Amino acid sequence: MDQIEQLQQQLHKQEKLASLGMLSAGIAHEIQNPLNFVINFSKLSGKLLSDLTDIVEDNEDKLSQDDREDIDDIVADLKENLGKIVEHSERAVSIIQGILLVSRGKENEFQPTDICKLVKEYVWLSYHAMRANIKNFNINIREEYEADMPMIMVIPQDLSRAVLNVMNNACYALWNKRQKVGDGYNPEVTVCVKKEGSDIVISIADNGEGMTEEVKQRLYENFFTTKPIGLGTGLGMGITRDIIENKHGGKISFESTEGESTIFTFTIPIRK
Repeated sequence: MDQIEQLQQQLHKQEKLASLGMLSAGIAHEIQNPLNFVINFSKLSGKLLSDLTDIVEDNEDKLSQDDREDIDDIVADLKENLGKIVEHSERAVSIIQGILLVSRGKENEFQPTDICKLVKEYVWLSYHAMRANIKNFNINIREEYEADMPMIMVIPQDLSRAVLNVMNNACYALWNKRQKVGDGYNPEVTVCVKKEGSDIVISIADNGEGMTEEVKQRLYENFFTTKPIGLGTGLGMGITRDIIENKHGGKISFESTEGESTIFTFTIPIRK
């Protein structure tokens, strides 16, 4: 009866997540439209500002030195502000496109993907989601992304889910250890993406509470979780292994020391 009740709770949780996924896709689609307006009008304003600068230069002899310096300073500040608006709006659009890709991406379709960008986006999405749900949650994230990484053929909506699952677990382990250890503990995650021979290697390491021998043995077992009801379904790591090993033909491995640290590594062959 306990197992049946647990399965019912897990199914209820999955139904809520499915509904939330559809809602998120709808919200993301609606937000993207005004963001596109922000980006387009920011770029148009930048062009108008350049035109205004040309007019000022044509009439430079009619301005005092002080006025010209003030105008130059204002124009420089406006250009910088518009650049930041475009930069952060495009980042928001990128995040929205990622949400839409996860919710309605084509099944098992390999696409050329900027792996470093994908990993970075979902590492930070996990972090901000944790901050939104847990008061005063904060960790240090160290990132090591290999420069000039070529576009790699992967299933982006699946790989992003795998990164998110591992990062969510890392964040939870850090938070849980912080509750036990208290002040003096500096929670940290190190994310690394690099190319090794014919493989792409993604690693996510944390200095959290590590895993017991039982957890190591049962890690990929469906419905097994160490989190309280409502915080974990016990499906995440099984799905993650399926994504890396079965869908991408790669390998997932981990090393963990109880009370000290855990590192997960995805090794994915580069498709020709």
